[in-house]
Amino acid sequence: MSDLQRSVILCVDDERSGLLMRRLLLESQGYRVLTAGSGEEGLTMVSAQTIDLVLLDYMMPGEDGGVIAEKMKKVRPSTPILMLTAYVDLPSETLTSVDRYVIKGQSPAELLRAVAEMLNSSTGPGRGPAA
Repeated sequence: MSDLQRSVILCVDDERSGLLMRRLLLESQGYRVLTAGSGEEGLTMVSAQTIDLVLLDYMMPGEDGGVIAEKMKKVRPSTPILMLTAYVDLPSETLTSVDRYVIKGQSPAELLRAVAEMLNSSTGPGRGPAA
């Protein structure tokens, strides 16, 4: 197993079923996966431990993923954030806080590709959707 596959990925989503499916998918590829059921819980986890990548849902109760991403970047500026969203047009302020986004409904292979690419290279803020 490569070092890349031992990477720690934090998945943040208020929908338990989506969180479980992403966890199983990522663990099947050898990643170590942590989960948080709210943005605040995810922020606490990012503050407390080393995370290699955050997979963050956009639409959550309370503060949306854009606000949580901004807070996470203040705590850990170098930790890449991959936003998962059903929205095609995210607000510009959200795009400045995330490194990339993936539209929900794309295939699991597309999500895995985006994760691997982000772990392999650094991307600039708001790099647009994973194709």
